[in-house]
Amino acid sequence: MAMLVAGPLIDAQLVLPEATFPEVLVRLKQQYAEEYQDYLMVEKPHFFVALVWLELIFQWPLVLLNIYGILASKHWFHTTCLIYGASVITAMTALLGELMGSQKASDKLLTVYSPFMGLGVLAFLRGLVPNSGKAQTIGKRPAMAREKRA
Repeated sequence: MAMLVAGPLIDAQLVLPEATFPEVLVRLKQQYAEEYQDYLMVEKPHFFVALVWLELIFQWPLVLLNIYGILASKHWFHTTCLIYGASVITAMTALLGELMGSQKASDKLLTVYSPFMGLGVLAFLRGLVPNSGKAQTIGKRPAMAREKRA
């Protein structure tokens, strides 16, 4: 749920003019940055801005597709989960590498970002698991169907 809301409402403030957002959201982002000492939100390093663009343009639409895929039991859900998981793991590796390598991040800040690595791993693993409970099909025919002989 955090990915669904935080991306377009909070993270987007790093790449779009703040004037496009309501004052309450701007204050919320500032309070978060102060409370968690999120130096990435304050300093806006180029790699972090690039990761926010990745989140907004690629990952956020995948979140929407995955929610739809779950609710509508779509056969392609495991594929979008795999793609999303791989993207999140890649982005979080760079992000956590910066947070831990710079030694600027507090433990409190690490507890904010670390669960997203877990989310990426879970999504990736879910993408590797085939659809369960349904017979595998090729086109409209069951994959292992045998013809009945009289």
